[in-house]
Amino acid sequence: MGLGLTSNMVLTLAVLSAVLLFAGTVWLWPRLARRGWRSVGGRVGLLLATQVTLFAAVGLAANQAFGFYASWADLFGQEKDQGVVVDHTPGGGPLEVVGTGRVPGAGGVRPRSGGRVQQVGIVGRTTRIATPAYVYLPPEYFQPRYRTRTFPAAVVLTGYPGTASALVEKLHYPRTALELARAGRARPMILVMLRPTVAPPRDTECVDIPGGPQTESFFARDLPEALRAHYRVTEKRGGLGIIGNSTGGYCALKIAMHHPDVYAAGAGLSAYYKAPIDATTGDLFQGDKELRNRADLWWCLRHEPAPDTSLLVTSSRSGESNHKDTLRFIERVKATGRTRISSIILESGGHNFNTWRREIPATLEWIGERLNGR
Repeated sequence: MGLGLTSNMVLTLAVLSAVLLFAGTVWLWPRLARRGWRSVGGRVGLLLATQVTLFAAVGLAANQAFGFYASWADLFGQEKDQGVVVDHTPGGGPLEVVGTGRVPGAGGVRPRSGGRVQQVGIVGRTTRIATPAYVYLPPEYFQPRYRTRTFPAAVVLTGYPGTASALVEKLHYPRTALELARAGRARPMILVMLRPTVAPPRDTECVDIPGGPQTESFFARDLPEALRAHYRVTEKRGGLGIIGNSTGGYCALKIAMHHPDVYAAGAGLSAYYKAPIDATTGDLFQGDKELRNRADLWWCLRHEPAPDTSLLVTSSRSGESNHKDTLRFIERVKATGRTRISSIILESGGHNFNTWRREIPATLEWIGERLNGR
């Protein structure tokens, strides 16, 4: 991994630098106690250097824990590896596998016993959006007795900015799905893990932006089409679900509500219910009032027919800012009489990976019960 943003070596160097500078400041402070400009400059320099290295170490540790940015280029909004190689020959397709590995931390050397995680590139047939993703294939996918079977699938989205690899390595979606299936608590399913930010560094909020990325269409039309063309994903109605946390949670709920014919269930972990407008999103709607309304789930519940889909929302009584809104959303959905709503409400838990790891097992069980397979 070298000196990449997420490498342990970079974090170790930052921590070691902060410790050495702190020790050096304490040691040299008596010598710099004079009034001359050199002494004053030395004191300012040592304090500044210590503060910078301390903040750098804390920031790197937080990024390691929560997976906000994948690289230095990602951090500074200058990504160079966001593209996907598209094969335009007759044999090319909308989804290409670029790497395959074991499920981290789950054991099982062979695919038939431990499943596989594939790194893929996906290109939308109609939207031309290109994005990397990870695909978890359960052990049953490789077993001879299931060779003609199709599987339900769940799309899993990060927050913003997020990294797709964090869904595998930090939130442990593949390992959790495998362990639940081994314990008989959840059915085997395919997981497709990616960022909702398919046009980085812009936060598109899964909106079809006028003159910009058609993000909602990518998730509603292109992604399901690409998955079914490449994997044995069931084509029956109700075979797809969608899960997300934070921004991804908002996207999951919205896409499930807008496209119940495609997604039978949507789970929003620590979700919000209306697309924000800020420096990261830019002007999402370009003055289109209908588009703005459609991105507001409160408006949808009031003015549109209730969708025939199942929703799951999560929050905590202490630590999550969406708690009151989530309780209100539950009541609004219940009042429709058609859309089904479930919830996970923890006693305490902040807007972070640790909270979502506590909610993911029950979420995977819930969504597995609502998807059709063969």
